[in-house]
Amino acid sequence: MPDILKLSGLCKGYGGVAVLKGITLDFHAGSILGLIGENGAGKSTLIRCINGEHRPDAGTVVRDGKAVSFRDRRDALSCGIVSVPQEFNLINTLNVYENIFLGCEICRHGTLDRQTMRSAAAAELAKLHCRLDPDTVVGDLGVAEKQFVEIARALRFRCRMLILDEPTTVLNQLETELLFGILRELRDKGVSIVFVSHKLREVKALCDHVAVLRDGVLTGVSPMENVTPELMANWMVGRALSRKFPESAPLPSETPVLLEVRDLSVAGALENISFDLHQGEILGVAGLGGSGRSELAEALYGLRKRSSGTVKLAGRATGKTAPEAAKDGIVLLPEDRQGAGVLLDFSIRENISLTWPGTPIRRKKELERAGFYIGKFSIRTPDAETPVKSLSGGNQQKVSIAKGLELHPKVYLFDEPTRGVDVGARSDVYVFLRDLASQGIGVLLISSDLEEIIGMCRRTLVMRGGHLAGILAGPDITEENIMVLATGIKEKN
Repeated sequence: MPDILKLSGLCKGYGGVAVLKGITLDFHAGSILGLIGENGAGKSTLIRCINGEHRPDAGTVVRDGKAVSFRDRRDALSCGIVSVPQEFNLINTLNVYENIFLGCEICRHGTLDRQTMRSAAAAELAKLHCRLDPDTVVGDLGVAEKQFVEIARALRFRCRMLILDEPTTVLNQLETELLFGILRELRDKGVSIVFVSHKLREVKALCDHVAVLRDGVLTGVSPMENVTPELMANWMVGRALSRKFPESAPLPSETPVLLEVRDLSVAGALENISFDLHQGEILGVAGLGGSGRSELAEALYGLRKRSSGTVKLAGRATGKTAPEAAKDGIVLLPEDRQGAGVLLDFSIRENISLTWPGTPIRRKKELERAGFYIGKFSIRTPDAETPVKSLSGGNQQKVSIAKGLELHPKVYLFDEPTRGVDVGARSDVYVFLRDLASQGIGVLLISSDLEEIIGMCRRTLVMRGGHLAGILAGPDITEENIMVLATGIKEKN
């Protein structure tokens, strides 16, 4: 297979800290390469050096046999190198077609040709079997829908090399299979694809080769037929991972009800949702995109106005606004980490203290609490003053979780808590969730990762079209049973 791009001895550092250490790697035409590694291993930095966002400190990038130096992303785009970032580069106040054509608008007679862009955007979305209206404002979309807008924008270009950073973290199983079919078609047309993911079973299913980064070093490249997901996980962390999920707690048949939800409805989003969350329980919430999973968490937290129904915490009605719910002891880790979970330009110290009451804040106490969480969650950072935007996605997630803990929750709502989190840090999150439950805190775990739901929960709510399609318990929590309820294609026998 011919090489689209060759890296030789690539090095990159920030503030005297080496992030990439002599990376030598070939990217072949008509091949899908899985790029894996823990958070902070250097994956995102490597992508930025390839797509022109950053310039390497040393080493060479060779395209079609000639050394190149991309000045910016537009320069890389002109050479057919297209990347889809993990965190969205969309403008929420613009509509879908405006985002798809952002920076490369079509003009006619000196004015924007909106009709042509609208039609072309619809055509790109149709290739993804996505039925979004091109005139929809992006800020009104869910996270999975935003992901398809990003992918549609990338596919507009005649790309020779397509880099996807964690594209499936917000997609359900059906959406993921659809995306994989599109990627295989592109591969068969000669496109070189780089698939960055922490979902190792997906890497195994999709990719032809896998490359492993650990602490800025390329530790190996292997044909996919020679490896298993378990072996890839071991390569990533440099040790054997014997267990992914901590021991499950027993079914909550004898534990008291902590959160009681009855006939909860939100206009246009939820209808007559009823369930109990027991003290010390990790209750799963599964369903396809648009099923109402995130809307349920937002309604419980007071971000969505309840049109009817009751929510009681320890027998008392909870507040109907977010400040009231937080005061009652309900905390939400939002699905959109960068948009709603943390303030990127603030330091770790400043983010941790965001939830503190409006009394004078002492810097010494801020540093103490930030240092505590940095140690507890093994947050990879030089110090507590590091801006959160400088951290990897997984470490940003840890900061967001820590911020919520400062509210001393009685119920913690987790919406996609392991999105963009590597296999090692993911295990840390699971242990943390189990630890919360052992303290009597009620945990609602919303996830599109069915393996995560099955491994962590003894009961699971399954949502479909804003309704509660069913509740599964114990051995009945299987991928097949969840999908039967989530799709409604057939009824369980």
